[in-house]
Amino acid sequence: MIKIKICGLSRPEDMEAANEAMPDYIGFVFAESRRRVTFAQAERLRARLRREITPVGVFVGAKPEDILALYHAGVIELAQLHGGESEEEIARLPMPVIKAVLPHESRETGARFLLLDSGAGSGRPFDWSRIGHMEKPWFLAGGISPANIHKALECRPYAIDLSSGAETNGVKDRDKMIYFTRKVRDFI
Repeated sequence: MIKIKICGLSRPEDMEAANEAMPDYIGFVFAESRRRVTFAQAERLRARLRREITPVGVFVGAKPEDILALYHAGVIELAQLHGGESEEEIARLPMPVIKAVLPHESRETGARFLLLDSGAGSGRPFDWSRIGHMEKPWFLAGGISPANIHKALECRPYAIDLSSGAETNGVKDRDKMIYFTRKVRDFI
């Protein structure tokens, strides 16, 4: 079964909507973004999240000690890395890692998962026909919308990763979160 991650949650209302929609993963963004949260905000939000939903920390060039602090505090269970982290840095992290790569980049990494995206938070899809065979479980991100969710699911990723597609006017939309989660769950 394909999984779903809804990224960029930053408000208590987002946690309530996530708890109702029940995606497999949610993402807290710790990189420069309008969706960015602080350690303290993420900690408060995490306390509201159902235990069945796995929280992921999204980072761009973060210091390993910052990632570790969030992990050891129980705020995140996975790290999603979008920077130029070395394989040595990835290997030192005690939690599973999702390594974001561009479609044309090398997919050789010690990370447990890959995330294919057209660019860090661009919100635009790339040519999904170029994906080809993947050795590792992978997340598909970038520009997934109601108009193309079926086509995204037909790519057979490990997980669909949504951010702006699950928003209205720049904030998470409960109805869209529920819609996408159901679409993924109902896909055969």
